[in-house]
Amino acid sequence: MQTFAYQAKDKLGNLHDSSIDADSIDEARAVLASDGLQVISLEEEGGGLSLSLGGNRISRNDIIYMTSQLSVMIETGINLSTALSGIASQEKNEALKKLILDVKKEVEGGEDFSTVLARYPKYFDQTYVALIRASEQTGLMGEMLEKIALYLRKEAETRGKIRAALAYPCVMIVLACSVTIFLLTFVLPKFEPLFNRKGVKLPGPTIFMMAASDFLLNYWMYWLPTLIALVVAFLFFRRSETGRKFIDGAKLNIPIIGPMIRKVTIARSLNTLGTLVRSDVPMLQSLELTSQVCNNSKYSQLWLNVIDSVTSGSQIHECLRKSQLIPATIIQMIAAGEETGRLDDVLEKVSSHYEHDVDLSIKTTTSLIEPIMIAVMGVVVGGIALALLMPIFSLSRNV
Repeated sequence: MQTFAYQAKDKLGNLHDSSIDADSIDEARAVLASDGLQVISLEEEGGGLSLSLGGNRISRNDIIYMTSQLSVMIETGINLSTALSGIASQEKNEALKKLILDVKKEVEGGEDFSTVLARYPKYFDQTYVALIRASEQTGLMGEMLEKIALYLRKEAETRGKIRAALAYPCVMIVLACSVTIFLLTFVLPKFEPLFNRKGVKLPGPTIFMMAASDFLLNYWMYWLPTLIALVVAFLFFRRSETGRKFIDGAKLNIPIIGPMIRKVTIARSLNTLGTLVRSDVPMLQSLELTSQVCNNSKYSQLWLNVIDSVTSGSQIHECLRKSQLIPATIIQMIAAGEETGRLDDVLEKVSSHYEHDVDLSIKTTTSLIEPIMIAVMGVVVGGIALALLMPIFSLSRNV
């Protein structure tokens, strides 16, 4: 039996702030719902993650903004507890305000800031916690928080650019599929009686389109469950280790998009490793955290292999040379940084250069994808239109 603290509203809109004993958070939620209460937040007492509903969610931008504020206040000489209290007093997001106050309470209880943040992995990942832990050892928390805010901001900007680059082809694919289904299930059936009545010999494309239309309209009880089963099977396959490796490898080899994904992954890896090394995080821990932020199993395994090599006494560039995932020029610069003892400076310069390269790659990819998607959609819609018009031309010639 566990105790969960909750905030909830009853049917009259009154706010209830109390606790409940239950075996799980789902059971606690069910009990509150059976009592006619609408849950606003629900968490296990003594730490853990809160469940925020409605408009009180904590976004990545909220964490970045909080980190920036905290950095400025600590740099001006305000102690951590007072800074957290000041930020919470001005925060309008109730979920974030509660999170900050919970962190403040545990810090005032004698816990290290990094230890407290580690209890909220949904909002503060392992890289964030490792950097805070390093700053606690060096006494430069304000400067470190500024670095973290910059690091998170760069990550958010990169994600935003990737989403923007991929949004257009996704929209075009959905639009092309929608138009195709509309033409095959609504427009084409209107012409079938005309074609059949006149006894016109239909061309091959028209016969194919009519067969596809007939299949969509009359056999939906077969293809729709099959489509759903394939989607579910793909989702399970993607979550498996074998599926994840296969999909991650395929992503890197997709024409046009693959090179962009490679550059984004390399830039993220180098930026993370450089930030950690500059912040005096131990090398092995830095490499491990770098492997976790790649979002690609191929690159994650590469950095794990680097850890094994470094543990056995080798240098980073020696292991990277055995792989084709990192360009040779970057490996040469990393080797120079290790030989001169300025690996952190080299990684900073390389990651900065690669970030500009990523911006150029995203723009190039977007400029190439747009005309290709327009052409593909034109071929699909034009092909269906041509299949409709060819029999009509035959009718007009006969008349």
